[in-house]
Amino acid sequence: MKITTGKQTRAQRVVIYGVESVGKSTFAAQFPKPLFLDIEQGTSHLDVDRCEINSWKQLTDALAEAKATDYQTVVVDSADWAERLCVEDLLATSKKTSIEDFGYGKGWVMVAERISRMLTSIDQLINAGKHVVLIAHSRIVKFEAPDALAPYDRYELKLSKQCSPLLKEFADELWFLRFKTKVSTTDTGRGKGIGGKERILLTTHSAAYDAKTRSGLAEELPLEWASVSHLFKSAKTAPAPAPEPEQPKVIKIEDWTIEVAKHGEAATAFLRAKEQITEDQDWTEASDRVLERMRQDVPKFLATVAAFHDLTTEAK
Repeated sequence: MKITTGKQTRAQRVVIYGVESVGKSTFAAQFPKPLFLDIEQGTSHLDVDRCEINSWKQLTDALAEAKATDYQTVVVDSADWAERLCVEDLLATSKKTSIEDFGYGKGWVMVAERISRMLTSIDQLINAGKHVVLIAHSRIVKFEAPDALAPYDRYELKLSKQCSPLLKEFADELWFLRFKTKVSTTDTGRGKGIGGKERILLTTHSAAYDAKTRSGLAEELPLEWASVSHLFKSAKTAPAPAPEPEQPKVIKIEDWTIEVAKHGEAATAFLRAKEQITEDQDWTEASDRVLERMRQDVPKFLATVAAFHDLTTEAK
C-alpha cells in the first residue's frame, strides 16, 4: 500500500456554465494553450486553435488523440451539444428513431453510460497534465426541495437529469457565470432590475444555482482570467509506469510482406528519408501504424517507393 501526504498539484477538471452571451467560450479561450473541440461551431470570433466536431465518434477520437498533442488545455464546447451527438449516435447505431423507443427511461440511462465513459477518457488527459474545460449552457428549472414550503426557480446545467449529475461530480471546479443585477422597488411596489453589465463568476452552491470549488476560491469573483489564473500555473503529469523491456519486433509473414520484401532496400531507403524509421532500422521495424498503412494498399506503397527511387537515382 502506497501512502502519500500533503497537497498535490495536477491538471484541473473545470465545468463552466452560464446564461446566454455571458462570455463562456471567450473566458475558456484564456486558459493555457487551449484546443477547442468545437461542436457548436461557435468559436469563429475567437483567435484559437479548434477542431470542428460533427459526430460522437469524432468527439471521442479527438479526446483520445489530444493526449499526444502539446496543448495544455482541451475545451469541449459544449457539453450539452456533446450529449446531443451522443443521442444521435445511439439512435443511429441502434436503428431507433426516438430515445423513447428504448422503453421508459432506458435510452437516457444508455446515454449516461456513454457520457460516463467519455469522462473516463477525459481523465487520461488529466493524467497527461492537460486541463479540461467543459462548457455548458444553463436553463431555469422549477425545483422542489424536500424541506421547502414551495417550489422555486433555479439555474441548472442544460443536460438531461441522468447526465447532469455526472458532470457535477466529475468537476473539480463548477463555475456559474452570469450578469450581476440588483433589484430595486418602484413607487408602486414592483421590483425593477438594474445593472446587468458586470459579469461575475460564482463558485459556491446556492439555492439559485449549482457551483463548487475545491480550491478555496471566493464565493463571487469578477469574470476575469486574473481571478482564477493562479489555479493553472503548473500541472504535473501523473508518473508513467515503468517501461517494459523492449522486445524485438517480429512481423508475421504474409503475402503482402513477401511482396514488399522484394523491394526491401528501396522501401527501407524511402522510410528512412521520410523519418518513419531510424538509420539503423529496416522497413520491417517500422511502427505498427506505418506497417498497417502499407498492408492496406501495397500496390500504392510500392508505386510511391518506386517513384522515390527513380527521383533519387536521377538526382545522383
